[in-house]
Amino acid sequence: MEIIVIGGGWGGCAAALQARQQGADVLLVERTDMLLGTGLVGGIMRNNGRYTATEELIAMGGGELFAAVDGNYLHEDIGFPGHAHASLYNVATMEPVVRRLLAARGVELMMSTRVTDVEMAGSSIRALIAKRGKDEVRLEAGAFVEATGTAGPPANCNRYGNGCAMCVLRCHSFGGRVSVAAKAGVAEMVGKKNGQTGAVSGSCKLLKESLSAEIRRTLDAEGVAVVPIPDSCRLSGKLALKACQQYALSEFEENIVLLDTGHAKLMSPFFPLDRLREIPGFENARYEDPYAGGLGNSVRYVGMSPRDDALKVEGLDNLFCAGEKAGLLVGHTEAICTGTLAGHNAVRYLAGRGPRILPDATVIGDAVSQVRIRMQEHGELDKKFTFSGSIFFERMKERNLYSTDRKDIERRIKEAGLADIFREA
Repeated sequence: MEIIVIGGGWGGCAAALQARQQGADVLLVERTDMLLGTGLVGGIMRNNGRYTATEELIAMGGGELFAAVDGNYLHEDIGFPGHAHASLYNVATMEPVVRRLLAARGVELMMSTRVTDVEMAGSSIRALIAKRGKDEVRLEAGAFVEATGTAGPPANCNRYGNGCAMCVLRCHSFGGRVSVAAKAGVAEMVGKKNGQTGAVSGSCKLLKESLSAEIRRTLDAEGVAVVPIPDSCRLSGKLALKACQQYALSEFEENIVLLDTGHAKLMSPFFPLDRLREIPGFENARYEDPYAGGLGNSVRYVGMSPRDDALKVEGLDNLFCAGEKAGLLVGHTEAICTGTLAGHNAVRYLAGRGPRILPDATVIGDAVSQVRIRMQEHGELDKKFTFSGSIFFERMKERNLYSTDRKDIERRIKEAGLADIFREA
């Protein structure tokens, strides 16, 4: 069984690990020279309902990536506005940890390779056409998982945002994102936000060393620093632009909220540098990602695939999707969960077995189905869903599925007959 995963973000890495766990030969093709995508500058795990989803996937036997993350935290069990029991991983060292894990499990990596087209056989993808340096390569497999994300290429950030902000996706260096589903003829969905196309990434990264000694001490000791913004420096309306609606709280407009992920993670889609430097403690502030974070940020959710609850892309027999390609789910935890399910079902497809659909008795299964229903049946392309806040977190609490009791989560997964399902070969 041969499976190709396109895109090496958290979703793609999870799909590759899961498909390999089930015995498939797995090739992961990544456009850039590093894995994790936006996970290279993210870092927030286990906050709010993400704790529940994490422990569900672990109880179902799909928690190997979470184990790697849990061993790389700078801060554990901290709180910041609207969020409890968060853990922050080190963005500087996370990627090599994941790369070594994939290699140890036998996942083949093809880095700096940009998929540009598909070769079809009826309603199935037969092969991918890709550029690797100056060479064109043809990559054939029986099933494919697309986890290419929804941000870029620069033309989208120019058209729908404030221009290319020079973010970690590095489109100018490695070429922009190409949608495999779109190349295969699938009409993809485009997110909206207050009448605008897409949504702006919700945070920036500052060089910690450019901040005041007091702010650095607070970040090092507590993992979070909340600095009031003088009235003259406040920016109104930014919260409405954010992809990450779980952070669209007044505290994030009235304060500079920083999280220590190795960088100082600024919980704002952008902040003009001249105004930022007027705030005490930020006189020497410098952006690390995106480098033009004073002007804008990357635009996301401009290419999501219609799919079923097994994460198979509609209209195609052998393409599955994960991460943001699977819909308006925001976050690393969400990408790992969808990636695991997509990789699992890609193998089941090749083995001639029916797809696995997780029941709504799990927060993961409920999220997968709810996002599909809200987007594809109700046409709600202006919402964002996440385990950590906003609409879906409220649903979790209403359905009594939000829990930080590991034993209780394990019991619920066992009663649903889902214990260790992702460990099967």
